[in-house]
Amino acid sequence: MPDISWLAGHAKTSFTHHGSAIILSTKSGSKQSFSDFIKRAMPPCRLNPLLFNGHLQTMWTAVKDAGPPIHYKRKIFQSTHEVYPGQFAVDFVIPPPSSPEPKDDDLPERTSYFTDAEFDGIGSNDSKPMLVCLHGLTGGSHEVYLREVVAPMTAAGWEACVVNGRGCAQSKITSSQLFNSRATWDIRQLISYLTSNFPNRPLYAVGFSLGANILTNYVGEQGSQCVLKTAVACSNPWNLEVCHHALMRTALGREVYSKAMGRNMMGLFEQHKEQILKNPKIDEKRVRTCKYLHEFDRVIQAPTWGYPTEGAYYRDSQSVDALTAIRIPFLGINAEDDPISFIEAIPYEEFKQNPYIVLCTTNWGGHLSWFGLGGKRWFATAISAFLTKVHNDIDFEALDGRYTEADSEVELANKYPIWDPFHRRLTIPL
Repeated sequence: MPDISWLAGHAKTSFTHHGSAIILSTKSGSKQSFSDFIKRAMPPCRLNPLLFNGHLQTMWTAVKDAGPPIHYKRKIFQSTHEVYPGQFAVDFVIPPPSSPEPKDDDLPERTSYFTDAEFDGIGSNDSKPMLVCLHGLTGGSHEVYLREVVAPMTAAGWEACVVNGRGCAQSKITSSQLFNSRATWDIRQLISYLTSNFPNRPLYAVGFSLGANILTNYVGEQGSQCVLKTAVACSNPWNLEVCHHALMRTALGREVYSKAMGRNMMGLFEQHKEQILKNPKIDEKRVRTCKYLHEFDRVIQAPTWGYPTEGAYYRDSQSVDALTAIRIPFLGINAEDDPISFIEAIPYEEFKQNPYIVLCTTNWGGHLSWFGLGGKRWFATAISAFLTKVHNDIDFEALDGRYTEADSEVELANKYPIWDPFHRRLTIPL
């Protein structure tokens, strides 16, 4: 008998994880495995049966939705990275102002700049939980999908900020490089700033789509030194080369999704072309012929970052291997019918190899979608519920050092052969 549970909006939820997930200590004194903790934290996935597949779910994101009103103050950081100079914008969530502020056409809606005096006094010794967010390709702090996660967290007393990719969210670039899917240096600098200026705040992070790829790479690069309490990667494309080929094999993937993402990247180029064209490796005539995302990556991203081809860029910056280096509780959320972050790119086997990570998949939901009746998105409810439960229930003081003695299985004592998940082909210091 065919499965018709979708008629009631019931999506199937599955979990993939190590056979002996890390053991978490709770504030009540009990202990439970990370995998069991997540299964209890995840709400049932109930979706709109009229949007009954990943294409309909994903395309519904194009329907105009005001989303929850989040107000931000923006700070421009000067990069301290020796190879990746320039500036990047971070938007900090603030309470709604008592009176409407004048709209700045150079900034997204409900966003204004910190004054120097305001930012100099932003530091605090409070112990409020703080959420660091990374948006998807060409997105920013203004995106509805991101605000739907931020809104319930800040309403519950959390602080939050968003790292905007360079050139995104109407931010300027002052180098000839945009962000890329391996560019972890800005989030690394921001988290260093946060730990110095908010020393008592527990830090959490969530990444969406390309931002999830960047976040996964960052958490893996930091390994056991990562100061985040936990991190969530939502709709991560994981294996960028696989996703590229899957996009291009169908007319819908090629002519709708890849072309739309390519068009968005061309929009960024138009905004910042004066700066980008200062790079002698960029041929404007070739840029003007770009229609698809991979063509933009071929003529802009690859040459400006030093890759010979877009394939080399995808292979070097994808986050599949980073999963094996993660040493904090980490949750991945994907829909198996996602038409952009394809099911064949989901690293099920890698999730089975590391006790610190758990994958939650649904058989239905699309890309950053999971729309239920009324327009609410399941992933926003799920992420908010998970982060809230982690912060309220887990005793992180009891989790210093190793989470489980079984960790010796992850980091073998043998010197050779060595598995190095970050044996990058493009060498850039962290």
